[in-house]
Amino acid sequence: MKQHLAGKLICPSCLPQEHVLQVDIRSVEAEDVVDGTLTCRHCDRCFPIKDGIAFLDPAPPDERLANRYEQEEVLSSYLWSHYGDLLGDEQATDAYQQWAGLMVPHTGMALDLGGAVGRFTFEMSCKCDLAVGIDKSLAFIQAARRFMQEGELRFTLKDEGLLGHEVIIRRPAHWQPERVEFIVADAQRLPFPAHTITSLASLNLVDKLPKPSTHLEEINRVAATSGSQLLLSDPFSWSTEAAEIDQWLGGKANGPYAGKGLDNIETILRHGGLTPGWQVTQRAHVWWKIRTHSNHYELIRSCFLKAAR
Repeated sequence: MKQHLAGKLICPSCLPQEHVLQVDIRSVEAEDVVDGTLTCRHCDRCFPIKDGIAFLDPAPPDERLANRYEQEEVLSSYLWSHYGDLLGDEQATDAYQQWAGLMVPHTGMALDLGGAVGRFTFEMSCKCDLAVGIDKSLAFIQAARRFMQEGELRFTLKDEGLLGHEVIIRRPAHWQPERVEFIVADAQRLPFPAHTITSLASLNLVDKLPKPSTHLEEINRVAATSGSQLLLSDPFSWSTEAAEIDQWLGGKANGPYAGKGLDNIETILRHGGLTPGWQVTQRAHVWWKIRTHSNHYELIRSCFLKAAR
């Protein structure tokens, strides 16, 4: 973890109170904290830094998520979905370039929430002072940081059954790895102080969270009160595997948040009690694709809105 990021972190366990974390560095390489601890003096909670990765998720691991997102095949699928175009694969989409193209360059920090293996984070490195990718999956964060540090990444793409072939992706020269970091954290309990983040992205995440409304509240809490921007995109594939129906922000005929998810999220941002409110400036969709094996791809219509305040 980059040393200068340590001074920007707060304890996610103490939220909504905000208490700065104290860093104890045991090993450092260049500007990277390789081994150390982040400690909250208020609650005495300690968050480790291991192999350069800060672990800032206050909740115990969710075994359902761990069993899915830590698997090598799932990691490979996400690496292809993020970086397939760098392989020259004709099946790949340009979703992340489209999303990044919507963001206005700025000073300060950008957060890529649920950023998986980091493509949007890298794209934002050209548009801000520091882009931080956040995900609960250790496998995703490890892969993203390795790509950040080494500039290339080898992994195996599944062909069929037990067959596969190795590919290598190389980091484009215009990306700025010195402006990138990745941490393990929860998008519903962000370890950042209020009103300190200039831009935020939540891509294909909100329908996978147990409490989507808390996610929006956290986005609102950390976003700067003026001059900030938000990009939220999702297929709105609501399921009881991720959240109870009463927590869904759409996809139901009755009750709170009946109707379509994107409509409801726009209403929440504009008039849902978030202070100050957001102005939604654009709505559209992006086609995003994920690869299971050489004969199986899933094409996803990810509906987005861009908002600012």
